[in-house]
Amino acid sequence: MDDTAGPTPPPDPRARSRAWGIFGLVGLAIIAIDLAVKQWTTSTVAHGEPVKLLGGLIYVIYTRNSGAAFSMLRDQTWIFPLIAIGVIGWLFWMIKGTFSAAWAVALGLVLGGAAGNLGDRLFRAPGPFQGHVVDMFSFLDDHGGHFPVFNIADSALTVGVALAILLEFMGRRRDGTRAKKDA
Repeated sequence: MDDTAGPTPPPDPRARSRAWGIFGLVGLAIIAIDLAVKQWTTSTVAHGEPVKLLGGLIYVIYTRNSGAAFSMLRDQTWIFPLIAIGVIGWLFWMIKGTFSAAWAVALGLVLGGAAGNLGDRLFRAPGPFQGHVVDMFSFLDDHGGHFPVFNIADSALTVGVALAILLEFMGRRRDGTRAKKDA
C-alpha cells in the first residue's frame, strides 16, 4: 500500500450526525416492524391456519424457538440475551466512528435484529432471559420442514451482516473513505 499521498482529510462532521440518524431510524424501524408482525402472528395466525404467500413459496406460520437458528442450544436460552446485549453494545461503539451512510444502514439492520429478538428473550414466556422467540416465515412448507422458520429480526440481522461483509470486500470503510488498492 502506498500511503505517501498524505493524510486523508477529516470527514464532514455532519456525516457523523447523519450516520447516527440513519443507524437509529433503521434500528427503530426494524424493531417496530418485527414487533408488529410478531403481534399479528401471535394474535391471528397462532389461532388459525398458516397463511400462504406467493403461491406457497412462503408460508406465515406460528412457532416459538427457544434456541438459535436450526433450534441450536435450545436448553441454553439464557445465553442469547447476553450475546444480544453484547452485540448491541458493540454496535454503539462501532457507530461512534462511522461516517458512511451504507455502514450506518448495515449496523442499524443488525441493531434492529438483535434488539427485536432480545425483546422476545426478555419479555415472552417462559420468562426473562428464557423467553422463546416468535418465528413465522417458512419457505415451501406450512410446517417449516424445508428451511428454518425465521422472523423479521432474523432477516434484518442476516441482511445487515451480509451488507457489512460486502462493504468490507468493496473497501468501503466506516469513516467514509475507501481502502487504497495496491499499486
